[in-house]
Amino acid sequence: MGQQRSRHRRSRKRSRSVEDDDEGHLIYHRGDMLRDRYEIVSSLGEGAFGKVVECIDHTNDTRVALKIIKNIDRYREAAMAEVEVLEQMNSLDFDRKYACVRMLDWFDHHGHVCISFELLGLSTYDFLKENSFQPFPIEHIRIMAYQIIKAVRFMHKNKLTHTDLKPENILFVDSEYDIEYNCKMKRDERTLKKPDVKVVDFGNSTYEHDHHTSVVSTRHYRAPEVILDLGWGHACDVWSLGCILIEYYLGSTLFQTHDSKEHLAMMERVLGPIPVHLLQKTRKRRYVHRYKLDWDEHSSSGRYVKKHCKPLKQYMVAQSEDHEQLFDLIQKMLEYDPAKRLSLDQALRHPFFNCLRKAKRTQHVTGSSLSC
Repeated sequence: MGQQRSRHRRSRKRSRSVEDDDEGHLIYHRGDMLRDRYEIVSSLGEGAFGKVVECIDHTNDTRVALKIIKNIDRYREAAMAEVEVLEQMNSLDFDRKYACVRMLDWFDHHGHVCISFELLGLSTYDFLKENSFQPFPIEHIRIMAYQIIKAVRFMHKNKLTHTDLKPENILFVDSEYDIEYNCKMKRDERTLKKPDVKVVDFGNSTYEHDHHTSVVSTRHYRAPEVILDLGWGHACDVWSLGCILIEYYLGSTLFQTHDSKEHLAMMERVLGPIPVHLLQKTRKRRYVHRYKLDWDEHSSSGRYVKKHCKPLKQYMVAQSEDHEQLFDLIQKMLEYDPAKRLSLDQALRHPFFNCLRKAKRTQHVTGSSLSC
């Protein structure tokens, strides 16, 4: 009898796992076919939402990335909202001018929303990680920044805020690289062949008229107005972009913390005092004492901030015009007051991009590729 019961338990577990595991992920194997069309080749990544796999689309024999959402209501609803955003962006950008990932198809597979995308390369974060967190060359940062800013400005013009910009959500179109040995550092270093990028993951994108949750963005890229609960808009994306650009320049995160008050203290160490008018308006009274950030520089946390952060300009590794211009752009993106923060229209006109704008004009005439 006991043997029969245990056999029954095993078979019940096996039958349940035909589709989903305990976390709601679809259980799949290499070679599985979805919708008699998509053949699973390999896993590309995993997140809270579900998994991403590489597939062969047998209707046209191309490789695609398929995002398979967990079979859980809240993730399914978020995925359907993302599909709606992607459909709109595909139709608005029909001539593919902007560096936003293209959705190719979507369908429901036994309760899992599946979204098919063009297949891209590594994320900018994964490239940094696999390159021992070596910074990107400033010429590559310029091209990457220009493409990302144009893509996010396109969203803003269409009343959308991305709300989760970070190096993980910027993917290279092709992450092929050349490799050279750095004798000084005694290690191999990778240099991208093409620094073209695309913005991905519109699952948290929010329209101006939609409900705005009080907290948005991944911690390290979160704007001060979000932490201080002052409400947010397009400007929170600009702050995130400033954080991303300095991370590309340094190879490491600028605000490495998981605590909100410590995060604000790091901002003050890098950018100077938070304006009084913002601290007066905040609903987070516990962060403020006498219109200043309530912060003890001599505590262990205070010492950590002092050790790990320094004024922004001190991060510059060279005094050339390129570096000066990049830091001027970053400083204007990391303006505390969202009303005074650089807009993305203004960012594209910044002198850091002058040579790209000239190259673009030449490109129209000669058909040459975009570079300074």
